[in-house]
Amino acid sequence: MKINTLKHKFILFFLFFQTFGYAQDKNFHIYVCFGQSNMEGHSKFEDQDTLVNNRFYSLQAVDCPDLNRKKGEWYLAKPPITRCNTGLTPADYFGRTLVENLPDSIRIGIINVSIGGCHIQLFDKDSVTNYVHRAPNWMKGMLASYDNNPYDRLVEMGKIAQQTGVIKGILLHQGESNTGDQDWPNKVSRVYHNLLKDLALREEETPLLAGELLAADQGGKCASMNTIIQTLPQTLRNAHIVYSKDCEGVADGLHFSAAGYRQLGINYAKVALALKP
Repeated sequence: MKINTLKHKFILFFLFFQTFGYAQDKNFHIYVCFGQSNMEGHSKFEDQDTLVNNRFYSLQAVDCPDLNRKKGEWYLAKPPITRCNTGLTPADYFGRTLVENLPDSIRIGIINVSIGGCHIQLFDKDSVTNYVHRAPNWMKGMLASYDNNPYDRLVEMGKIAQQTGVIKGILLHQGESNTGDQDWPNKVSRVYHNLLKDLALREEETPLLAGELLAADQGGKCASMNTIIQTLPQTLRNAHIVYSKDCEGVADGLHFSAAGYRQLGINYAKVALALKP
């Protein structure tokens, strides 16, 4: 009865919004997610991953007719939550873990705009046009799904989300394509501060959770980048590192398995839950 009641309240909440317009709920906590293939979702999701708590939603960032989903609308966060044919992401189990550990009055929403193989510069609004112009052919279809500007799509979805809820944090998983780039923390800082400005967010209220890449003990080919990722809090005062040492990888040495994504998402959630409200 409790679950059904919560479900009915959530349905009424969105019916109210659609009918009367702006109706921001302070108990609807939204997290903005971006990055490359590991945030996009590389491994196939399994049956267990399709069972989702009715307090966990994702905002559709692209149209997916085959899934009966429209860009800019909220849906129960069943994978795929990034694009129409992507896989399981750490954001999936991040959201699940939050709803399991927060009061029943709290709902969780996810926005995920990610592009496999991209450098962090793709999300820098000052370099995105040049980056897209030079992008390899295999990336062009993914870029086109975001009208060739993933950063703008992230901001667009963020503003839509703010009409119904409150953005509580930003999740990043990126770095494979920037491995060895000592300037990566500064590049992340530019993207982060642009997001704060464009979404009217305050730095002290908006933590950035940055996940490590596949660890060396899992055969991670880019594990050396974790040393650079770990320095991010020296550049961003509200950045927090999510460790990956217990997250299973796959044979390519770049991506996590489905089990690895589940654990990585739990690790993200543990960091978020440990932060002061």
